[in-house]
Order: sequence, then structure tokens, then C-alpha cells
Amino acid sequence: MVSYEIRSMTEEDIPQIAQIEQMVFPSPWSEVAFRSELRDNAMAMYLVLTEETRPEIILGYAGVWKIFDEGHITNIAVHPDEQGKQLGKMILHAMIEWAWSNEINHLTLEVRKSNDRAINLYTKTGFVQSGVRPGYYGGTEDALVMWLRRE
Repeated sequence: MVSYEIRSMTEEDIPQIAQIEQMVFPSPWSEVAFRSELRDNAMAMYLVLTEETRPEIILGYAGVWKIFDEGHITNIAVHPDEQGKQLGKMILHAMIEWAWSNEINHLTLEVRKSNDRAINLYTKTGFVQSGVRPGYYGGTEDALVMWLRRE
């Protein structure tokens, strides 16, 4: 049985994270963007997921911005070779746990309207669709706005 570890992202993780971004997202963040988040954004928290026996290999990651008592999830991604193993669920739950323990009472995110897999994960986790951002993704695709409120 594989054991996993979730920890805070470091600068050393960024090249792998940027590589996963390139593979997973049509409009990926760059290494520069992630470095800026870590160095300059005091509101940002990023988590990475690794196997316990291979902690140097990033399998997935998630980020959130803490804005007062709300959190805006910026990214959630799992390496394509590792998808289908419930790792997205694992890192999302870790991010929610982090948020609740850091006085965040509401989480929000945008998701591509066509990303059924992610929408299903968020819905099963308790997120509720509250709106649509037309053309949010490069003017070509709408985003669903979803919220999770602490009970």
C-alpha cells in the first residue's frame, strides 16, 4: 500500500509543479508566477502531495489565497500519470482542513464548465455552484463559480 505525504510547497518544488501545470492546464501558470506567489504573496498557501517513499517527486498540488475569513482556491492539479487514484480528493481535503484550521470559513474556486471530473469532485466535497463567469478562460470558455461554507 502506498502512503502519501502532504506538505507546504518550497522553491525547489516549483520546476516540477510548473511541468505538471503545462501538462494539465491549457493556460498554465509559469515558474515565475509560482515563485512570485511563494516570495511575495503573504496571503498564499500551497501544498504538495508526494509518496512517502519518494518525497522528492511531486504528484499533485493545490493553492489557496486567504482573504480575511475567505479562501480562494487558485490551483489544484495531479500529474496525468497519477490521475484516477483519488489524489485530487486527498489534496483538496488537506487544503480544506488547512483552511478551517486557519480561520477560513468559506472557500471559493472557478472551474471550467467542461471539466466534469473536477466539478464532480467539488460537488461531492460539498461545494455548491453559485454563478458563472462568462468567457473567464481566455474568452473561450465559461467558469463555474463554486463555494464551500464551513458548517
